[in-house]
Amino acid sequence: MTTDLPLPDAVSNLTPFQALMIPVALLGAVFLSLGAQFQSRGVQRVEARLGRQSKGLSVRHVLGLLSSGYWVLGTIMLGAAVVLQLFSIANAPLIVVQPLGAVALVITTWFSSRASGVPLGRRAKRAVWTCIIGVGIFVGIAAFVGRESAITREQLITVLVILAVVLALVLVSFRFVATHRNALYYIVGAGVLYGFVATLAKVVLNRLLNGTFDWLTVVAIVGVVVAASLGGYFVQNAYSSGSADLVIAGLTVIDPIVAVGIGVIVLDEATGAPVGAVLGFVVAAAIAITGVFLLAKHHPQSRS
Repeated sequence: MTTDLPLPDAVSNLTPFQALMIPVALLGAVFLSLGAQFQSRGVQRVEARLGRQSKGLSVRHVLGLLSSGYWVLGTIMLGAAVVLQLFSIANAPLIVVQPLGAVALVITTWFSSRASGVPLGRRAKRAVWTCIIGVGIFVGIAAFVGRESAITREQLITVLVILAVVLALVLVSFRFVATHRNALYYIVGAGVLYGFVATLAKVVLNRLLNGTFDWLTVVAIVGVVVAASLGGYFVQNAYSSGSADLVIAGLTVIDPIVAVGIGVIVLDEATGAPVGAVLGFVVAAAIAITGVFLLAKHHPQSRS
């Protein structure tokens, strides 16, 4: 079986330059948090002007966002976050830098509470910490047992096939679920899609940096664009039906779990990991996702 990419042997063997990607990823998390806040405010103002839709944002609403200063500023900040994220994942192991976006959850929750004047209750704080602890345990296990190996063509094809199935399921489910304006549906959908975006983006960047450009790379680029576009649309709908910090909670938990999960299951980044580590992955993921549901239930802005 031939390979395409020469990659580091182990996550623990970070070079000084790779270690520098950690603060880069953290800075990206700051821009992610601020961008989410401004985009959320822009969506709310556009809906106040044009009215709310029963299922998803209309084309008129999407075009209206372009005239919203808050939304445009938020988009620029999210663009900066994406650039920083791509730079970090291109130069450091995915399982090290990708989950650091969870920092955005803390920033966003604090910012949202201050902006709304509604203090976080004990249950909401517990939900936030549940998310962070779950992600932290997940990443901690991955950092000890995870290994990066050269990505084969067969593995990349497998990721693309799974993405195609996910896209089909998302499009079919949208027809039945969107009418209920379910924020968690949009958040989970966006998180899953962005998890594939992060994984494929790293593969594409590494293939380009190593001079490997073929038809499979082109298909991967198309997959990134399609998943990112649909994920972006889901995020805007999530802002419309849920709070910004709930959206960030879902994205910063589900996105890295999906990305790292693909790395572990498909890309063999946890080859040789003991059974206890595998069970730890499952438990940590369950804890983090539970935190998202708790935040949806106990967020102060959702109270009457």
